Amino acid sequence: MMGKRQISEMQTSELVVTLLISNLAAVPMQDTGQPLISGLIPIAVLVISEIVVSSLMLKCQPFRRMICGRPIIVVYDGKIQQSELRRLRMSTEDLFEQLRQKDVFSIRDIAYAIIETNGKMSVIKKPDKEQPTAGALGVAQPDTGLETVVVSDGVASDFSLALCHQNRKWLESILEKEAITIPQVFLMTANAKGDYFIVRKDEGSK
Repeated sequence: MMGKRQISEMQTSELVVTLLISNLAAVPMQDTGQPLISGLIPIAVLVISEIVVSSLMLKCQPFRRMICGRPIIVVYDGKIQQSELRRLRMSTEDLFEQLRQKDVFSIRDIAYAIIETNGKMSVIKKPDKEQPTAGALGVAQPDTGLETVVVSDGVASDFSLALCHQNRKWLESILEKEAITIPQVFLMTANAKGDYFIVRKDEGSK
């Protein structure tokens, strides 16, 4: 109800609401003398409030900035912004720890580092430190489309087959060629080009 972003990258306010909901839900379960409705009403109020606040943040940038803050540049054009680090109460050790988590091991390799509103860091490397892409090397790469899991633990997914532009008939023909049945498949992925990868179940697995 509160949106998929609630289970991905939560803002601080969203984390607080989620923790409050879990605490409120525990009260009527621990105290059997309290009616269940005494826990449901405040939970519903919190959920509705979060939905309203999220909608306001989408429509009003000043309100969003007041609630979530703004991204802060801690490395600008290769130079560490010491005043911004002090404002964030972020030590140089904290800075380098986050850089290492981005596979950056030298401050001289980055052009910009930005602390996002969710607390995570985004890094832009200097052009001469970036890994060359196939486009930069002039190498044409075929577009294989989206690779999806079409069979998971012996269960085929028609939805995933449709995503990679395949169908059950194609799946059955591939499995027949590989001399395997769907219940014997632990994992099978496929893409729009018809490329596939199969992992059989271990012997003795049901």
